[in-house]
Amino acid sequence: MKTKILRIATRKSRLAICQAQYVYNELKRYHPTIQIELMPLITTGDKFINTDANNKIKKGSFIKELEHALVDSRADIAVHSMKDITVPLPKELILPILCKRNDPRDAFVSLKYSNINALPIGSIIGTSSLRRQCQIRAQRPDLIISNLRGNIDTRLKKLQYGQYDAIILAVAGLQRLKLNKYIRAHIDPSDLLPAMGQGAIAIECRLADSDILSLLSPLHHQETSLRVTAERAVTTYLESYCQLPIASYAEIEDDQIWLRALIGLPDGSKIIRTEGRAPLNQAEKLGFILAEDLLIRFKKNIF
Repeated sequence: MKTKILRIATRKSRLAICQAQYVYNELKRYHPTIQIELMPLITTGDKFINTDANNKIKKGSFIKELEHALVDSRADIAVHSMKDITVPLPKELILPILCKRNDPRDAFVSLKYSNINALPIGSIIGTSSLRRQCQIRAQRPDLIISNLRGNIDTRLKKLQYGQYDAIILAVAGLQRLKLNKYIRAHIDPSDLLPAMGQGAIAIECRLADSDILSLLSPLHHQETSLRVTAERAVTTYLESYCQLPIASYAEIEDDQIWLRALIGLPDGSKIIRTEGRAPLNQAEKLGFILAEDLLIRFKKNIF
């Protein structure tokens, strides 16, 4: 390594620091003598996360400053939640490492009710995710869905203050922060299809840093990579055409990729779903095929 200390860029949120600390610990496990320093940064998304009531924070707002630190050589690697990653990456950077995925499901969190079906008519459920809003509205059009922003602790406080009857959060984030007690139900993907890469930690670095790539290689989890490759192909294709709710979720069964995906309208009035299977070495191709199918069918149904 050219530098004596490996500098890890991360957002300043408690969850982001937790994820960066996980990478820190894993690197220490494989390279006990390495010196590592965390570099917490405030991103554009962090500046507006508590104030943007209209859900207009652009994808990429939570990683831009971290990528600038890499390009400027102020940091050596950046640790991200995979679902925050935009496409394409800056030309100087690469995303070579996906750590072993945590639980990718969404969590139903409530102080009173056990699951979504138990919510009375007119209950207020909080989420800022268009993906979640779309699918919940399709299942329970009788609920009131209210935007919910802020970090996990802020969202939980709003629930405790009675502003919401329930909120939806990622299981992985709650688990990493040891807040499992708040999970009333793990929502099955067939009821609420997860976001691309949900539950996975990604490590970004400079393309030319072969020594850094070598240090990171033990942290890479191939099964997670195959699954996320398929999921990301769906969002890469669809996000180039629209800004509508999108979900994609892959599993490995019998040495095949099983991919499910959907696109819909924010109000849940229309959701187009698809799924398919392919050999592992065709994970990305399967994602593009299903995305094209979704887009063709969506246009036929909407226009």
